Amino acid sequence: MTLGPLEEELAKARAAYRDRGRWGAEDVLGTLNFIDDAIRAHAAGLVRRGRCFSLAQEFDAPAAEHGRRAGTRWDGLGRGSATEQAWHGRSSTGTDGDGGGDDAVTGVERLRDAFTGRGVLLDVGRAVGDARGELPDGHPISEEQLRDTVEAQGATSSVRRGDIVLVRTGQLGRVRRLGAWERYVSGDAPGLSFTTLGWLHRTEIAAVAADTWGLEVRPSGFAEPAAAPLHRIAVPHLGLPLGERWDLEALAEDCAADGVYEFLLVAAPLPGSGAAGTPVNPIAVK
Repeated sequence: MTLGPLEEELAKARAAYRDRGRWGAEDVLGTLNFIDDAIRAHAAGLVRRGRCFSLAQEFDAPAAEHGRRAGTRWDGLGRGSATEQAWHGRSSTGTDGDGGGDDAVTGVERLRDAFTGRGVLLDVGRAVGDARGELPDGHPISEEQLRDTVEAQGATSSVRRGDIVLVRTGQLGRVRRLGAWERYVSGDAPGLSFTTLGWLHRTEIAAVAADTWGLEVRPSGFAEPAAAPLHRIAVPHLGLPLGERWDLEALAEDCAADGVYEFLLVAAPLPGSGAAGTPVNPIAVK
């Protein structure tokens, strides 16, 4: 589906999907406020077998040859752009979206203990992809496909308020198999469509991450060039942290084997002072 003029769609999304002010003018957590003590206690109770999965790519992986920071990461609330302000309408000056910056208000160090809760894997690659469980590059994941994935996987993948949702496209597995790392960094990629913003907002999830370089589909689906349009709404207007380059392959194999797609997820960021983004070694425990 090709979207209309970029600025018109961005303006409509800013008005429709907005959590600014919801937790007060001084808030530094955004949608991570949805994770409360009860949710964390419930998530701890999901551990049955004690099986751990690291969801991090190695920093010395071949992708590092093609990108400054190749590791698994969170984008925090300080990420902005030349045309979008950061969370709560603050200036995004100094926050480059790649981990640098001087954001004294919502630097990722403020989130150091916030990313613990119920993780849910939505293996869209297996649910709607090819025989290998992979989506083709450039495939836009729609809200309908997210819902179809939940239905196909069963009750343990139902998405609830405060969840940290992990979206597997299968692209990382394909790139690793073929050695096509340059395409992983800069080529077309499957990912969340701009049209999923309503679902991201309505479900009140705490954060979302994927196995691709930039989480959202490339190209963006707009008729004109558009640099990360979903990021431009999700972070500064929803207050939603976004995870990129997560390695979901081993976890997905296990979930497909036992039919359980929920788990305790501990994904604390490195507390780099004032950073807009940070490397992370997420641990899923089943």
